[in-house]
Amino acid sequence: MKDMPQDTAAVLSELEDLQSRATDALRGLVAPLGKVEAEALETHQHAAHALSWLATYVEALKQLSAWSGRVTGEIEALIAQIGLGEYLTQIAGGIMMSQNEFARLSDLGVAWQPSEAARALMAGNTAEARARLARLIAEARGSATFGKSGLDEDLEMIRDQFRRWADDKVVPFAHDWHLRDELIPIEIIEELAGLGVFGLTIPEELGGLGMSKAAMVVVSEELSRGYIGVGSLGTRSEIAAELILGGGTDAQKAQWLPRLASGEILPTAVFTEPNTGSDLGSLRTRAVLDGDVWKVTGNKTWITHAARTHVMTLLARTDPDTTDYRGLSMFLAEKTPGTDAAPFPTPGMTGGEIEVLGYRGMKEYELGFDGFEVRAENLLGGVTGQGFKQLMQTFESARIQTAARAIGVAQNAMELGLQYALDRKQFGKPLIEFPRVADKLAMMAVEIMIARQLTYFSAWEKDHGHRCDLEAGMAKLLGARIAWACADNALQIHGGNGFALEYQISRVLCDARILNIFEGAAEIQAQVIARRLLG
Repeated sequence: MKDMPQDTAAVLSELEDLQSRATDALRGLVAPLGKVEAEALETHQHAAHALSWLATYVEALKQLSAWSGRVTGEIEALIAQIGLGEYLTQIAGGIMMSQNEFARLSDLGVAWQPSEAARALMAGNTAEARARLARLIAEARGSATFGKSGLDEDLEMIRDQFRRWADDKVVPFAHDWHLRDELIPIEIIEELAGLGVFGLTIPEELGGLGMSKAAMVVVSEELSRGYIGVGSLGTRSEIAAELILGGGTDAQKAQWLPRLASGEILPTAVFTEPNTGSDLGSLRTRAVLDGDVWKVTGNKTWITHAARTHVMTLLARTDPDTTDYRGLSMFLAEKTPGTDAAPFPTPGMTGGEIEVLGYRGMKEYELGFDGFEVRAENLLGGVTGQGFKQLMQTFESARIQTAARAIGVAQNAMELGLQYALDRKQFGKPLIEFPRVADKLAMMAVEIMIARQLTYFSAWEKDHGHRCDLEAGMAKLLGARIAWACADNALQIHGGNGFALEYQISRVLCDARILNIFEGAAEIQAQVIARRLLG
């Protein structure tokens, strides 16, 4: 790559050694007898999460470096130069886990003396480089991304199609949907169905398009750039399809997947319960077999798009003698779509809306079940006790898709911040000519590309049949933080206007905040990554 040191590979090897030393040091604290001890891991939780962030940065730098070898151009060279410099510097001095929590090497009992090559890369994030990148971004503001994605021509054609569709059908209306707290119009859902969004990765023989997870990422990214609610409509079908493909019987696949792919039926995921959050193993909602139906009793919460969907992937306890994940089963629970007047007309089921700051287009609900009936044949896989295992198999795809949504939200925030910085004049010149404003925009472009490449890599791994829960988790963890940072900084560029509801960035800020919570809160995600790293 132009103007980049030739020994970047040696620096990456240096980082791998650092990560290995940090992992061994932590393992000595939490797994002294060879197996991770839960109590010890909790005691050393900050260190464990510091390891997760270190590993995420190491993988992110690998993918940024690999991308820089596939693309050419001044914007691309500057993004790689600034990104390598900034992330190496953060590894040495402290990685931000949240606004007031940092992951430092000292937390892990290790030190790093960067080599001469590493120090040369760290020096690349200069004021001059950021200023130049900001100028180039301003000139290229009409492009699909700031910097070539590195994807093939077919995927870029898909990106262009969905970007144009979102610009036409979503962007002009999304803010009004948000302000009025309205469901995304059914006409939008019908158009998405016609475009194949709900069957994107479902095999062709089962009614879908049979496309790659990489295509799913690009589509999710562009739709979420228009509005996270629209980008998230596909998540419901992605989770349901993954559950059925991975755990369903042949009959269930034939019955449900073509209808999901066509958009004939809309699904929702019904997992979380009050007072359980991420602790899915302690779910209390129970299902009891009564003849040829299961009767479900219990409560669920934070159920997205619950009212007007046709089927719920419902997790419930079928073995009353268990108190952990082993007694859980997954159901394909049919329901009647609701209306504004009667959102939950199905017998045995009630619900109420949860009012939220953002992510409003599908709405969130609390649900109650009292003898709600599910046909026996709708037990996923036909065998009880497999629900948690079946759900685990969906996490890779769900987190890849969530990382893609984060990229789209971040891109939206950046474009809004950039346009405002170009249009708004203070002290006789556009805001973008002030270095701190230019710095914000440059770093947005850099971090969005880092998150994008890490997400593309996790999708590539999934498409090639490799286990990628680690990479998907890292992409989601980093992407969510970057989306929030981009939204926060774009609002800062707007100044007081950003705090006004009439400006779109106020919505994007609210939408960005949820990304660090759903599909695995940042702390849970870091915990999962740490456990995988420790073995």
